[in-house]
Amino acid sequence: MTPDQQSAIDFYCDLFGWQGEVGPPETGGYAVCSLKGRPVAGIMAAMNPDGSTPDPMPPAVWTTYLATDSVDETVKKIGDAGGNVVMPATDVMDLGRMAVAADPQGAVFGLWEAKSFPGAGIVNEHGALIWNELSTTDPDAAGRFYAAALPMTPQASEMEGAEGYVEWQVGGRAVGGMMTLEKAPPGTPPHWMAYFHVDDVDSVVAAATRAGADVLAPPFDMVAGRMAVLADPQGAVFSVIAAKAPEQPA
Repeated sequence: MTPDQQSAIDFYCDLFGWQGEVGPPETGGYAVCSLKGRPVAGIMAAMNPDGSTPDPMPPAVWTTYLATDSVDETVKKIGDAGGNVVMPATDVMDLGRMAVAADPQGAVFGLWEAKSFPGAGIVNEHGALIWNELSTTDPDAAGRFYAAALPMTPQASEMEGAEGYVEWQVGGRAVGGMMTLEKAPPGTPPHWMAYFHVDDVDSVVAAATRAGADVLAPPFDMVAGRMAVLADPQGAVFSVIAAKAPEQPA
């Protein structure tokens, strides 16, 4: 969600090789961006539920959407577990049903109950989403909340060098991560972070900088690969990573 939708579409299409354009009025102009002909992300203009322009304008932000078999049931569980519903459950034509919520620590996330539109068609490739990560002030409380609202289980990472990191697992498979805000700049609120896979972090960071992005964390090597944190020209924060496969035991 961003103040200048067309500028955001241009930035990400140039950076990641996406194709995208402002959508039809009946979808509020929502742009489904694609890679190799398959959907990878969405970009929408910031607007009020009635379609008017917000005043003041909210900050540009990427929102992580979690799949659910029933948005309505999950919204009830969110309330019971101490979360807040930011946008109530609503149908998006025949595409699906959605809602937006915040966990008890304040991190905002979306819910998507798929109908004709299942979601991302490509992941884990250059220019596509590869990881979603929650940074929070209270990992234990967040773990209890998401486990109560969704079939997500927090599990301590077994990856060497990632001590203290928590994986979100669904059916025994890692689908995201969680970490504390202890090392974040003061005042950083709890949030979900979208990670996009790229083949060359340094060249992508250089291209993003030329296009007006800010580098919040320059390229660095870590246990999962080489990564960087960026803010696009309108301020939306995201990460890029050249992920490496976990080492297998001998």
